[in-house]
Amino acid sequence: MEKLKIPYTIIVEGKYDKIKLASLLDAEIFTTGGFEIFKQKEKVALFRAIAKKRPLILLTDSDGAGKLIRSKLTSAIPKDRLIQLYVPRIEGKERRKVTPSAEGTLGVEGMDADLLREIFAPYAENTDKNGNSTDRRVDLAAENPLSKTDFYIDGLTGGEGSREKRAALCHTLGLPPDMTPNALLSALKLILSYDEYLQLVGRDKA
Repeated sequence: MEKLKIPYTIIVEGKYDKIKLASLLDAEIFTTGGFEIFKQKEKVALFRAIAKKRPLILLTDSDGAGKLIRSKLTSAIPKDRLIQLYVPRIEGKERRKVTPSAEGTLGVEGMDADLLREIFAPYAENTDKNGNSTDRRVDLAAENPLSKTDFYIDGLTGGEGSREKRAALCHTLGLPPDMTPNALLSALKLILSYDEYLQLVGRDKA
């Protein structure tokens, strides 16, 4: 079945939630790392920066931990920039787990695929028969040509000191200092225009 194209960045708790949604949706998906979000001020800053450009979708588990994480982000991101989605509270255990969760309920990763598609369907981008968008919402990441080639040109990958240069760039933008090149690329395409990136790294536009 064709993936739903979601023109908003999605936040979930963990990597298995992300894997599940990525199999159903064409979207930028970030994780909170579970309760790590309470210690990672830079990640919260990243979510705030993205929210300034376009709304975020927040989807957490229906258990107590999910509610705490949701509360944390709800207090950190303006209400009008956060789309709150919820999964039902269903008893059960994910296949990969040996034992059920503390509350004995399924998380996002354990939800039925059709149910998740139904939850996200109202926020999907409309396309014509050729796959072109007919939606007025702008996919900023798709329009930004920033690529790994730019990172290489600007010494952010593939060279001596590239890791340190990425860390310095992250520090300037208030982003997590340990972001991988792929994660940083995704984030920059969401929070900066291409011209803003070129100005930030001190490179003239060709």
